[in-house]
Amino acid sequence: MNAAASPTEIPTDPARLAEAFRLFNQVSEELSTAYGALERQVEKLTAELAAANAETQRLREQAERNARLAAMGEMAAQLAHQLRTPLAAALLYAGNLENPELPAASRTSIARKTVGRLKHLERLIQDMLLFARGEALGRETFAVADLIGDLAHTFEPLARQRGVAFDPPDVAAGLTLTGNRKAIAGALTNLLENALQAASGHPAAKVALGVTASAGQLAFSIRDNGRGMAPDVVARLFEPFFTTRPEGTGLGLAIARGVARAHGGGIDVASAPGAGSAFILTVSRGSAGGQPPT
Repeated sequence: MNAAASPTEIPTDPARLAEAFRLFNQVSEELSTAYGALERQVEKLTAELAAANAETQRLREQAERNARLAAMGEMAAQLAHQLRTPLAAALLYAGNLENPELPAASRTSIARKTVGRLKHLERLIQDMLLFARGEALGRETFAVADLIGDLAHTFEPLARQRGVAFDPPDVAAGLTLTGNRKAIAGALTNLLENALQAASGHPAAKVALGVTASAGQLAFSIRDNGRGMAPDVVARLFEPFFTTRPEGTGLGLAIARGVARAHGGGIDVASAPGAGSAFILTVSRGSAGGQPPT
C-alpha cells in the first residue's frame, strides 16, 4: 500500500507545472495592470485635489477682494460725509480772514482754527489711506523691549500731564518680533491714547501695558480703569468712522485691527460700564525667537 502524498510536495507532472506557471503569470499580469490603473487613479485624484484647493484659494481671495471693494465703496461715501463738515468750517474761517477790518487778535484766532480744521482733514485722509492699504509691508526683526521703551517714552509724559498712572511692562532683552515695527507701534499708540482718554478724570486713574509671549504669538494688553463701554458700543468699535470722541476720525481702531490681522493676529475687547476696558492685540511672531518676558 502506497503512502499518502505530502501536502507540500511539489507536483512533477509537466502539464500541471505548465498550468501552475500559466495561472501565476496571469495573476501577476492582472495585479500589475490593476496596480498601474490604481496608480494612475491616485495621480488623477491628487491632481484634481490640488486643482480644487487652488480654485478654492482663488475663490476665497476673490471673495475677500470683493468684500474689501464693497467696504471701500461704502467707506468712500462715508468719507465724503466726514470731510464735508471740517472742510466747510475751514472755508468759513478762511473767508473771515479776507475781511480787511478784522482785528489782529481775531485774525490770529481764526487762522489757528482754520489750521486746526485743515489738520483734522489731513488726519482723516491719512487714516483713510492707512486703512485702504490694508496690510503691513516692510517687515523686520526687532526687540520687543525697544518697542515698549519707545511707547513708554512717548506715552508717560502724556499720562503724567493728565494725572494718569502708567504701568509699562519689563520685557526680556532676548524677546524679538518679526513684522512692521512702525505699523505695530501705531496700532498700540492708538489703543493707549484711547485708554488714556477713558481713564482721565477718574479717581486713581491707571493705564497698564502688558506683553505675553507664547511659542507662536505675542499678546499686547492695554487695560484702563476708566468708565468702560456699553455692549452696543463695544459691538461697533471697529466699524470705520464710528467714534465716541468729538475729534476722532473713527478709523483708529479699524486700522489697528487691520495691522493685527496683517500680522496673523487680531484684537479682542472686554469692557463694561464702570469696570474699565481691556484690549488684547495679538500678532504672530513669524520667524522671530527669544524668551518670554519677565
